Amino acid sequence: MAANGMRHDRTAAVVFGSETGNALDYAEEAGRLLERLHFETVVSSLDALEPLSLVRFGFVVAIISTTGQGDLPANARLFWKKILRKKLPPDHLANASITTFGLGDSSYPKFNWAARKLQKRLIQLGAREFLPRGEADEQHEEGLDATWVPWSADLRRQVLEKYPLDKEVHPIPEDVLLQPKCLLSLASEDAPKGTERVCNGDDVFPLVNGIPLPREDAPVQPAPHPAIIDASDRKARQILVKIEGNRRLTPPSHWQDVRHLSLSYASYVEYDPGDILTIYPQNSWQDVDHMLELMDWRPFADQPVQFESTNKMEEADFYPVPPAPSNKLHSEPLTLRKVLIHYLDIRAIPRRSFFSMIAHFTHNEMHKERLREFTDTQYIDELYDYTTRPRRSILEVLQEFDSVKIPWQWAANVIPKLRGRQFSVASGGSTKHASKCQTSFEILAAIVRYKTVLKRLREGVCTRYIAALPVGTTLNVTLQRGGLNIRKAEATRPVILIGPGTGVAPMRSLIWERYLWHQELHDPSESTTGASTKGLIDVGETVLFYGGRNREADFFYQEDWDVLRDNMPLKIFTAFSRDQQAKIYVQDVLREQSELVYHLLHSKSGVVYVCGSSGKMPQAVRAALVAIFQNCGCTSSSAAEDYLQAMEREGRYKQETW
Repeated sequence: MAANGMRHDRTAAVVFGSETGNALDYAEEAGRLLERLHFETVVSSLDALEPLSLVRFGFVVAIISTTGQGDLPANARLFWKKILRKKLPPDHLANASITTFGLGDSSYPKFNWAARKLQKRLIQLGAREFLPRGEADEQHEEGLDATWVPWSADLRRQVLEKYPLDKEVHPIPEDVLLQPKCLLSLASEDAPKGTERVCNGDDVFPLVNGIPLPREDAPVQPAPHPAIIDASDRKARQILVKIEGNRRLTPPSHWQDVRHLSLSYASYVEYDPGDILTIYPQNSWQDVDHMLELMDWRPFADQPVQFESTNKMEEADFYPVPPAPSNKLHSEPLTLRKVLIHYLDIRAIPRRSFFSMIAHFTHNEMHKERLREFTDTQYIDELYDYTTRPRRSILEVLQEFDSVKIPWQWAANVIPKLRGRQFSVASGGSTKHASKCQTSFEILAAIVRYKTVLKRLREGVCTRYIAALPVGTTLNVTLQRGGLNIRKAEATRPVILIGPGTGVAPMRSLIWERYLWHQELHDPSESTTGASTKGLIDVGETVLFYGGRNREADFFYQEDWDVLRDNMPLKIFTAFSRDQQAKIYVQDVLREQSELVYHLLHSKSGVVYVCGSSGKMPQAVRAALVAIFQNCGCTSSSAAEDYLQAMEREGRYKQETW
């Protein structure tokens, strides 16, 4: 028996595949839910586990997002590759009990494909499903929580039914604070030595100055250094780049500031159109000072601190902290102020779990009651109206509930991690390498700045950071493969590129790449990649459908198109919605060019790439293509839809939206 009276075999694993951090957030929430049911719980990325280790747990909850063209996230692909081995017997996971929850976007054709594929393969290997799969949709008006809340309630009921608690043991109530996975502590020799003890549910924690700390028997291990990223992994490679240019493309009078950033890397690295650069932002000094003041953290702000693990199970996996913005940060002591600047997202929109946590850190009963109301599933609409609709930040919530005083040691447990923001590279072809010993990157970034329904100004943490970066700044960024899977073998096929707004960035990259292929075919000595062009007759026709508001304000890269049109088979069709009384969008121009689109896609087996804002645009484009196949092919709507689905299966319809 364990110290709390439960059996030692009461274990569970929550595994995740996360690209931007959403699946990790839900995995951590599921882990806390199971801990309250007295399970020894491991929260881990899929890649950190061997497939056969799943049978060691009482059950496994897999939470996974879908990326690219129905792909698994980068930190789940190694696991996926392992379970696809043909030599695995059908009873390989016969003793595993699993359930899955998918995070997806219904504007993508392969909605929640990763969760479906994972579930199917695990069952093929003998795993038993103890709870039907849940599928959340980012396009839902209440977001992912609209599905997560009822599904997690079903998970709790099912677990209690299949794994009932002993009679003398009860679930840990929400008003009891769980042991944290990781704490901050003073790194200097002046750290407080005296402790006292306090009972917290069934566990006993020592206190330092009234703050719960790990149990004395809990192993203390340092968290991985934030800059450690496997450079041999082509999907995620950390590089140090220098800003060579940061120029606004839109006129000052335009409603939106859109930036073109030029970056250089002092070595040669290859990348493809559709690949992604992740930039790690910083919180502003003003916001950090405000946070320190609100929480009464100023006395500890500039003292050296360290992360300490309190995990009891060796298999527990740390999700990597974002790379620090400069090498200088690694050589200097880590302080609470630096943690707030570089690692914690104090401007994030808080989730339900945040309100549950901070309710423990106030003695104001009215505030405590209100905070706990936000965690009640029957008030999900009210939580949405308070947080998501007005885009209210953690910093603003703490300002309004000013009685909340989070212990600084708990900061990394209460405040979510500051995630990197992904940008599709806009450079390609000859624009990628100025020489054999240098690599260039270009990105297109729309600066997020607007007023909410409450008339409050909102700014994107990363884009505000980007807009202020001066030329000469060095940044640690991550380069990884994107989801478009562009191959040179497709060079002879015509392509239709649909990229309104900043969605034109990966399209520009591909067009420059196809221009390079075109040059190499006509003069192989011009090759800069060393790739063979043998067997290629010529690069297929390239057709770009671009959309914006005004030709004069946001026709991005018009100069490029003028040059490229004269030197390769390229056509440009535009849709500027505000330049005439009747609004025109890219899907409307697609219909106007029905015969050309049908000829390139049906008669010449061309490829379609759709990039830009998720939501209505991809769905409208898809509907336009189905209508074109139906009208030009003189067929039924169902047959036209079948043809588009066949294109998807063949990799001839690819979408990357955000």
